[in-house]
Amino acid sequence: MQFSNGWLSFELGVLRRLKFSSAALPFTGEPDIGVRLKHWGVRVAANDPMVWSFTKATALIENRSEHLSEEDLGRLLDDAYVPRDNFDNPALLKWFNEIDAWWFDNLRSNAEQLEPYQRALALTAGMMVGDYVLSFNDQTRSLREPFSLPKAFRLVLKSLPDTYDNTLRNLSANQDVRNFVAERHHTELMFLRLPVPITQNGAVRDQFVTWREDFWLELEKERGGQLGARVLSKQQYLGFVEDLLRTASHIPTWAIAHTENGFISTDELVEKVRSVRKVASIYSKDFSDLLGVRASILVATS
Repeated sequence: MQFSNGWLSFELGVLRRLKFSSAALPFTGEPDIGVRLKHWGVRVAANDPMVWSFTKATALIENRSEHLSEEDLGRLLDDAYVPRDNFDNPALLKWFNEIDAWWFDNLRSNAEQLEPYQRALALTAGMMVGDYVLSFNDQTRSLREPFSLPKAFRLVLKSLPDTYDNTLRNLSANQDVRNFVAERHHTELMFLRLPVPITQNGAVRDQFVTWREDFWLELEKERGGQLGARVLSKQQYLGFVEDLLRTASHIPTWAIAHTENGFISTDELVEKVRSVRKVASIYSKDFSDLLGVRASILVATS
């Protein structure tokens, strides 16, 4: 789900009410909230099992001050449209026409030659360009300028938040969520944005999330038996939630963000959280007019 600014404001408004100087994000998704927390002077540990999210967090949360120079941009963009003998990642042809697919394939190959933070910035901007291309449909595709991807790349790069050094050691990780949470000693807050339940015969992730993983020639990591894996029932999903919460019992404060989408209700989630820890407060906001859902954040304290 693509989150609106109103959604982010709701989450940040709740977090403003809490006292913490360090935070763990087991499912970061888009890095916006971690970037904001970093500017608040919070030490942020961001994690996601998805490579695309980990890469964005590396570029915008862990990165203190590195940026892409004009020399870096030249190495990335020069001859990016020129085909080679073979695609490194032929999966890109599922999403883009052949000319665009070559550009993305070459961009990713060129980015591998950069230093880690510059690489992460380049691939973050590359994913944003891919989202831009996929935002066109059959009716609007004629509005796109031909061979416009280098220009779009420079524009989205300028739109990224400036790298910021809050003098703390911020972290980006691509770990199993249980291992990540278990290792977060001396962390005061866990902000757990619950992943949308994916059932065996239900809806899959949207095209933006799916193509971003295809960008890496890697399938989503196997997460069987834990939160984020496909589930057969709400009871199984809630069991995964409880398992992760018990793993996080050493973290004093939890803020658990939940979207009511017809699978589990806020009341059912509250009951499950209360089986592990006291729920101190519940905040809700109706986004029905904009996104057709209702959001809640449960705050639980030890």
